[in-house]
Amino acid sequence: MNVTRKLQQIVTDNFSLEDALPTRMPLYVNSIAYLWGVCIICSIGLLFISGPILAFFGPDWYHYNAAGMFINSVHFWSTQVLFLSMFLHLGTKFFMGAWRNGRRVTWMLGVLTFMVAVPTALTGYLSQTNWDSQWIAVQAKDALNATGVGSFLNTLNTGQILTIHTGVLPLIVLALGIIHVILVRREGPVEPL
Repeated sequence: MNVTRKLQQIVTDNFSLEDALPTRMPLYVNSIAYLWGVCIICSIGLLFISGPILAFFGPDWYHYNAAGMFINSVHFWSTQVLFLSMFLHLGTKFFMGAWRNGRRVTWMLGVLTFMVAVPTALTGYLSQTNWDSQWIAVQAKDALNATGVGSFLNTLNTGQILTIHTGVLPLIVLALGIIHVILVRREGPVEPL
């Protein structure tokens, strides 16, 4: 059996179409507390559209071209919305006790996704190639050297930082986010206290 058929079999055995795209939701889902996860998904979508465009055309394009500055602004503000939404999502789910009823793995996956998103944002900020990012790179280098991580990660190496930002960390965030959403879809939305 090939990998695609095995994956299809796993999906069809564990998820129905109603689980993936439910037509009926509980009434309590109409609260704004359930909105922040969707905001996270939308901002990640914008980041995965604008990011490759920025990486393809490079710093000269997004520093000096009007279209490049617009795409850079979309990427920047999508990151701001992402972190605001993540903070509000984690906060509301914490106070709702989202880890109850066997949802510990889903909760910890969300926390882990947030913890991976922070260095993703740092490496993105360092990839801007402006004076602010150079200053933060020097400060981050000193902090990482103090913890011992500086021997593996050099924040002053633009190529290394850009590779980590575009090729490694976003894919980890995306994979963790997809697993998190799958678990939420399988278990259903957490009930309020």
